[in-house]
Amino acid sequence: MAVRPGLWPVLLGIVLTAWLRGSGAQQSATVANPVPGASPDLLPHFLVEPEDVYIVKNKPVLLVCKAVPATQIFFKCNGEWVRQVDHVIERSTDGSSGLPVMEVRINVSRQQVEKVFGLEEYWCQCVAWSSSGTTKSQKAYIRIAYLRKNFEQEPLAKEVSLEQGIVLPCRPPEGVPPAEVEWLRNEDLVDPSLDPNVYITREHSLVVRQARLADTANYTCVAKNIVARRRSASAAVIVYVDGSWSPWSKWSACGLDCTHWRSRECSDPAPRNGGEECQGADLDTRNCTSELCVHTASGPEDVALYVGLIAVAVCLLLLLLVLILVYCRKKEGLDSDVADSSILTSGFQPVSIKPSKADNPHLLTIQPDLSTTTTTYQGSLCPRQDGPSPKFQLTNGHLLSPLSGGRHTLHHSSPTSEAEDFVSRLSTQNYFRSLPRGTSNMIYGTFNFLGGRLMIPHTGISLLIPPDAIPRGKIYEIYLTLHRPEDVRLPLAGCQTLLSPIVSCGPPGVLLTRPVILAMDHCGEPSPESWSLRLKKQSCEGSWEDVLHLGEEAPSHLYYCQLEAGSCYIFTEQLGRFALVGEALSVAAAKRLKLLLFAPVACTSLEYNIRVYCLHDTRDALKEVVQLEKQLGGQLIQEPRVLHLKDSYHNLRLSIHDVPSSLWKSKLLVSYQEIPFYHIWNGTQQYLHCTFTLERVSPSTSDLACKVWVWQVEGDGQSFNINFNITKDTRFTELLALESEGGVPALVGPSAFKIPFLIRQKIITSLDLPCSRGADWRTLAQKLHLDSHLSFFASKPSPTAMILNLWEARHFPNGNLSQLAAAVAGLGQPDGGLFTVSEAEC
Repeated sequence: MAVRPGLWPVLLGIVLTAWLRGSGAQQSATVANPVPGASPDLLPHFLVEPEDVYIVKNKPVLLVCKAVPATQIFFKCNGEWVRQVDHVIERSTDGSSGLPVMEVRINVSRQQVEKVFGLEEYWCQCVAWSSSGTTKSQKAYIRIAYLRKNFEQEPLAKEVSLEQGIVLPCRPPEGVPPAEVEWLRNEDLVDPSLDPNVYITREHSLVVRQARLADTANYTCVAKNIVARRRSASAAVIVYVDGSWSPWSKWSACGLDCTHWRSRECSDPAPRNGGEECQGADLDTRNCTSELCVHTASGPEDVALYVGLIAVAVCLLLLLLVLILVYCRKKEGLDSDVADSSILTSGFQPVSIKPSKADNPHLLTIQPDLSTTTTTYQGSLCPRQDGPSPKFQLTNGHLLSPLSGGRHTLHHSSPTSEAEDFVSRLSTQNYFRSLPRGTSNMIYGTFNFLGGRLMIPHTGISLLIPPDAIPRGKIYEIYLTLHRPEDVRLPLAGCQTLLSPIVSCGPPGVLLTRPVILAMDHCGEPSPESWSLRLKKQSCEGSWEDVLHLGEEAPSHLYYCQLEAGSCYIFTEQLGRFALVGEALSVAAAKRLKLLLFAPVACTSLEYNIRVYCLHDTRDALKEVVQLEKQLGGQLIQEPRVLHLKDSYHNLRLSIHDVPSSLWKSKLLVSYQEIPFYHIWNGTQQYLHCTFTLERVSPSTSDLACKVWVWQVEGDGQSFNINFNITKDTRFTELLALESEGGVPALVGPSAFKIPFLIRQKIITSLDLPCSRGADWRTLAQKLHLDSHLSFFASKPSPTAMILNLWEARHFPNGNLSQLAAAVAGLGQPDGGLFTVSEAEC
C-alpha cells in the first residue's frame, strides 16, 4: 500500500518514540533524508546548539538544543541515542511564522564521561525532525576539567647586575582547559601593559629587559583555570650594583714632603645588594713641581722638622733590629720541635728496602730521608689578596740525577735561611685560622714535598698531592670536604644541571709548584653533541666562575680535566671549591639515576612502607642514603637499577602493581606518584623519593609479591619484581656493603703511591727526554690510552710525571702495577733496567 509523502515524518516519529520508550537499549539510528517533494525551507533550523563545556569536580553539565520548525529533537552522545526519559522538552510556537518550536535539555555527569577510554573524546549532538526531513547540530565536546599541583618548571632564584636582562621561566602544571599564567612581584600583579620594561613570552616566561633596583623582589608564577589556582615556589631576584668611582677631587696644596694628593669615593654609584667594591686606590699622590718644592722647603723651621723626623726613623730602625735578634734566638729552639714533630714521622717508616708485590719482586719501596729543615703553613680558608698569588718556579731538575754506572742518588733540599724563614712565618701569620674538625665528610692531613693523598671513604672523592707539588721546606695542612648541595648556594641558569658533588680542597691561596689531582664521580652521559660541560670554582667572595670548558682546555691553563664514564680527574694548581656542571644541548642529554628500594627491617604494625629513592648515580649520593636508611632502620629489598633521565621536561612517575588483594591493600589514593622533572634535573635536592604504603590484612601476613615501576614520561623506565618475606629475608643487604678505598683517609709520603719512589724517578728521567726510537713519554701516554692529552702533558716541566700522577689517581689502591711495568718495559728500554734497584742506590 502506498503511503502519502506527508505521512513519512509522522510515521518515523512514532516508530522512533516507541523504540526510545522501550527497555532503554541504545542502538544506532539511521538519519533520514529530506522527504522527496518537501520544501527545504521547512527543514529544522537550530536557534540554540550545544557548546563545548567542562565538568568541574563532580557537578553535571547542561546541554541545550532549540530548533524551528521541529516536531522531535533527540540527543546523540558518542554515536548512541540518549534515552527519552533523560530529555527535558519544552514546546512552543514561533510568534511570527506560527511554526512549532522545540527546546530540549539533557544533563551529562562525570561518570558518563569517564566511561569513555582511549583517544576518543566524549561528544554530544542533537538531531531535529520536521515534516521536510532532519538536521544535525554541531558536536559539543564534554571534558573533565583539572589542574595538577606540580609545575613542570618553576622559576629559580637569580642574582643579576644592574641593567642586565632577567628571564624567569615557568611551565604551568598540566591542566584542562590549559592554565592561564600570571606573575606576582612581592604579591603584586605584574602588568606588562603598565611597565614597558617587562613582558611575558608565549612560553609564560617573565622577561625583564633591563634590571633595575626596583626589580629586586620575590617572583611567583601563578597558574589558574576554571578548577583551581596554583602558585609556584617564589624565586628571589637580587639586582646588585657594582661600585663605581666618583670624579677625582682637586689636588691638595703641596706638603712638606714635596707631594700633594687627591681622593675619590666609591659612590657613583655605591655598591649595593652584594655588588663588588670599586677596584683600585681611593687616594692618589704625586710629587709637586720643583718650583713649589723650593718654596715650601726653604724655611729654617722646615729644616729642623726634617732633622727630627730622621732621628725618629733611626730609633725605630734600631728597635726593629733588636726585636729581630731576639726572635731569631728564640726560633733556634723552635726549629727542632717542628722538625721532630709527629707530623713528619706519621705515615713514614725508617729507610728500608721491601718488595711491594709478591708477583713482581723487582718493584721496590724506597723511603726517603726526612731530615730536611721545614716550616709549617696553615693558611686562611679564604685569604683575601689584591692580586693573583705569586708563582714559585722550580728549576727543571729531578729528585734523581744520573751517576756513573747508571746509578742514581737522592738529593735533599738545603735548609732555608733565617731571613727567608722569618718572612715566610710572618707572611702566613696574619692568615692563620684553625681548620674545622669532626665532620664525617671532611678529611685533613699534613704534607711536605713528598706528597700524599686524601680520601673521603666510600664517596669516590680523593685528592692526590704528587711529589714536589709542595715546595721543599714547606709543610701544609690540607683538607678535603664534601658539601651537601642544600648547604652551598650554586646558581644554575637555563638548562644547567649539577653533575658532580660539590667538593672543597684547601686552604685556598697556598703555593703549589705542581698540579694536584682532584677526583670525583659524576652522573652525566657525556657526549659533545648532547652536553656542554664546565668546571665551576667558587671565589673567596662567594661567586661561582667557569674556570674550564671541557673540550676547550688550553694546555697552559691552571686547570685541566680527564673525563671518564663515571669519574673526572681535575688537575689544578689552585685549591678551592669545585663542581662539574652540564648544560644540555639537546633532549638527548641524559643523567644517570640510581634507583633504590628500601623497606623496614622489622615490621611491628599492619602498615608497611616501601621507599623508592631516585639519586644521582654517584658514590657520595649512595653513601648518604645508606647512612640515612641505617638510622631509619631500613633494608634494601631489590637490586639497584640505573635509569637515564633525559632533558625532556617530563616528570618521573612511580607506581605499584599486582599487590595481592587477599593479603595486602594499597593505601595510595591515585594510580601513580610523580617527582617533578626540575626537582631531579637541577641536582640540588637530596634524598628524592616516593613512599608506597601497604597494609596487611592480617598480622600473620609476611610474604609480599608485587611490582614497582619507575619511568620518565615518554622516556626510559625500570621495573622491580618484589617477592620476599618481610620478616626474615635479608638477601639484598650485602649488595650495599660499602667497599674499602684504601682504609686510611690520609696517606703521607711514599705509602700514598703505588709506584715506588725511586722507580718513579728513574722512569721520569728516562722518558722525559724525546727519543728518536719512540721510547719516550708520548709512547707511554698512547699505551695508557691518554694520547688525547699530549698537548697538556707537553706543557709541563715533566710530562712523564703528569702521566704517572694521573695513573696513580685513577688506579689507587687496586691498580695493577705489573701492567704499568709491562707498558714501560715495552718502550724499548734494555733489560727492564728501570725496574731494578741496587742496594747502594738506597
